[in-house]
Amino acid sequence: MSPIGSSFNPRQAAWSKGIVKKTPRPPSRLSPLLALGLAVAIPAVALASKKAPVTAAEEDALITHALNRLAFGPRPGDVDRVRAIGLDKWIDLQLHPDRVPDPAMAARLAPLRTLRLSTGDLVARYEVPPEARKEIQAKRAELGDNASEEQMREARREFMRKYRGEMDGSPQDVVQELQSAKILRAAYSERQLDEVMADFWLNHFNVFAGKGPVKFMIAEYERDTIRPHAWGRFEDLLRATAESPAMLFYLDNWLSADPNAQPMAFRGRARRGRFFAPRPPAGQGQQRQKRGLNENYAREIMELHTLGVDGGYTQKDVTEVARCFTGWTMRNPRQGEPKFLFDERVHDHGDKVVLGHRIKGGGKNEGDEVIHLLATHPSTAHFISYKLARRFVADEPPPALVDRAAETFRRTDGDIRAVVKTIVTSPEFDSPAARAAKIKTPFEFVVSAVRASGAEIDDARGLAGRLASMGMPLYQQQPPTGYKDTADAWVSTSGLLARLNLALDLAGGKIRGVSTDPARVVSAQALGSPEFQRR
Repeated sequence: MSPIGSSFNPRQAAWSKGIVKKTPRPPSRLSPLLALGLAVAIPAVALASKKAPVTAAEEDALITHALNRLAFGPRPGDVDRVRAIGLDKWIDLQLHPDRVPDPAMAARLAPLRTLRLSTGDLVARYEVPPEARKEIQAKRAELGDNASEEQMREARREFMRKYRGEMDGSPQDVVQELQSAKILRAAYSERQLDEVMADFWLNHFNVFAGKGPVKFMIAEYERDTIRPHAWGRFEDLLRATAESPAMLFYLDNWLSADPNAQPMAFRGRARRGRFFAPRPPAGQGQQRQKRGLNENYAREIMELHTLGVDGGYTQKDVTEVARCFTGWTMRNPRQGEPKFLFDERVHDHGDKVVLGHRIKGGGKNEGDEVIHLLATHPSTAHFISYKLARRFVADEPPPALVDRAAETFRRTDGDIRAVVKTIVTSPEFDSPAARAAKIKTPFEFVVSAVRASGAEIDDARGLAGRLASMGMPLYQQQPPTGYKDTADAWVSTSGLLARLNLALDLAGGKIRGVSTDPARVVSAQALGSPEFQRR
């Protein structure tokens, strides 16, 4: 029986009222004249809100709102600390995380040793050895299709005990440490907006830990690709993700090749070893080595990463972009240390036309030209601005704000920091209509509950398990769309019940690996309140 009780009906709860499930409307494009008209229509009081004197209560409300949107919720004492330095100063510091000291974070992450390892080291030390895989397959065949889950778990434990001496840990350990690090950073980092942006871009450029060796690539992907580019030029971030082994493998572009390439060009591209498929049986090698054009990445870089679904591209553009990216692959896959490589031999050298722009056949520069074309396209400026405004302001952000942010994007050559500043210092961000207008995702809810209660996380795996039960297992969203950040995705009977159960267990000190101070802990009633589910 759930701690809440069988009679609870989340649909009758106050915090679920007013949330209308509907298909989100695509970002609207307004003419400059109409956008100007809307901007003028904003009440003068709202436009002058930052300059007008405010009461102490209103100041605290603005600070709380900023902590809920630019951070993962306030901790005890945070409102006082922000008030002491001034809200504008705090926002400016958060926009420049390199200026924010964060000395305690390294010590919290130190026990998570896999975060600092290369992909190759992770594979060598945490991947199941090939001989163990063969034994596991044989055991599965022996148990048959009717084997219980407990029998399969016991078989896996048996093999882990047998091969423990050859491994530093299991593949599951790698994923669990990634999840733990994400929770710890969000809960304790002083660079809160930096963590919000890292979460935003990891979701925007989603990869799935459950696909083959991607679980071993994500640490490098987050550490060396996403985080260093989270505040820079969007084009640089886009190029870094395009060349990342995690993205190349996840969306299969590492296999994409000119179908007319000579058969000998594919020799050496047959992926074997601990990462990839075993050597094909005799007589099947030629069939297995056949490669062709793969359009997965070409489609997603336009639909999800840049232009948006209504960004003005066609299926012909998808094919032409895929041709431009043939040969964008990885080197050293047999050693388990994949690095980006352009393979000239399997590239389609013909001329292409993308979005009406002719790209002369050459080599890697064709993919670079596509990235520049997409990153600087007006539809990309609008789409990225819309998504950022949706994250920070409202599920359906004001069109005038999106247009101003898109103008900043175009004017600054895709400067991410400048676009975010345009949004979070806007009158729309501070407006009463924007406050508590967003439903927290499970990740936001769990982390904000930990922060609000002043809890101490000794082992984040228990919280990661709760997130999985709420439908948001970290790094394990299979579709390239990533997790949604709108209310319609997260208001459900099971989801709301799981939140209230977590509130009860956190307040009662019943979550594994999390300790609370009874003198400081926030009540379950407060954590489960309608107000706390919103940000």
